[in-house]
Amino acid sequence: MSRQPEVLWAQRSEKVYLTISVPDAEDVVLKIEPQGILSFSATAHGESFSLTLELFDSVLPEGSKTKKKVGSRNIICTIQKDKKCWWKRLLKSEEKHPYIKVDWNKWHDEDEESEASVGSDNDYDDGENEESDGDDGLLYLPDLEKLRGK
Repeated sequence: MSRQPEVLWAQRSEKVYLTISVPDAEDVVLKIEPQGILSFSATAHGESFSLTLELFDSVLPEGSKTKKKVGSRNIICTIQKDKKCWWKRLLKSEEKHPYIKVDWNKWHDEDEESEASVGSDNDYDDGENEESDGDDGLLYLPDLEKLRGK
């Protein structure tokens, strides 16, 4: 049986940011479908982790990216929303999930977005106190599939 990893999330009008906490993850498989189904699995220290999330609305898989550094504790996902809007919550279901939490360090409200640099990925880092360089190090999901040999 696999465990569910902790997930932190934040959003902007165009993107959703997920931080999936699995220290030293190996065999990472992440799939995002246009209707908003996100599937994740990985192993770490002999344990398997997996989750499937039905996101609040549709997304653009080709505009979504993921980042995992060797030896890191988190997998960072930037998911492109299909429509520019603010979601009321991360998931379609109103059911509470104890492993999903708001990433208050990355959160912006609607009124804050106009004050901040709109569309910038530089205000979202992986929590490892390294300078973020926008898209550097992020792989588009189709490229991740190629690396895995699919």
